[in-house]
Amino acid sequence: MAQIDVVRLARRAVAYEWGMWRSLARWVLRRPHPVAPGGETFAYVGVVQPILGVFIALSALEIPVLDLILRHTVGWPTVRQAFIVLGVWGVLWMVGLLASLRIHPHVVDDTGLRIRNGISLDVLVPWAAVDRVEARYRSLPSSRGVQYDPEDPAVLNLGVGSQTAIDVVLREPLSVRLPKGPSEPVREIRLYADDPKALVARARRHLPATGTTAPQSPGSSGSRLPR
Repeated sequence: MAQIDVVRLARRAVAYEWGMWRSLARWVLRRPHPVAPGGETFAYVGVVQPILGVFIALSALEIPVLDLILRHTVGWPTVRQAFIVLGVWGVLWMVGLLASLRIHPHVVDDTGLRIRNGISLDVLVPWAAVDRVEARYRSLPSSRGVQYDPEDPAVLNLGVGSQTAIDVVLREPLSVRLPKGPSEPVREIRLYADDPKALVARARRHLPATGTTAPQSPGSSGSRLPR
């Protein structure tokens, strides 16, 4: 079993690395993934882009500084060159991570709500399974992209930057595909978008008007956004 787990993790790591470099290439070439006619995309990178930008800038500055130090302390050019290659790879890796977040936005179309987080998460919630969609900012207890609500395990948080901004209340418990396998049946999915009101307004065009207000889930502290 341990060997199978190692192979599975290795495959996931290779797939993630390959997907990230493909995202970087698409971003540089300005070739976003096609969206179905009538579909609309919604970004979610705004909350983490400044942080990634700082890391990318610091890592880029670190390369010449490290090279200068090694030049005066290590006499082997091969060592210096290896560290430079690793430094450049690290910078490109972080740029690729940012690209993967930008090149894989959330999508709202006739099929349903497609929730993404770079190349690591791709969840499709069909409209037939959705009861209500509301905008409400919430803070999460950790920075993990996938986590169940600690006070209500029937709530699945697919957050970005330790927060969510949209509540998707389901008609009945639903299991969705996650990176590690199918989720537990959940009755509510929460996600983050840079413009939650726009996403909610677009999503509600696919739902019947009920004129009802969704009750607040237990332990769901958060601020409702004005309509």
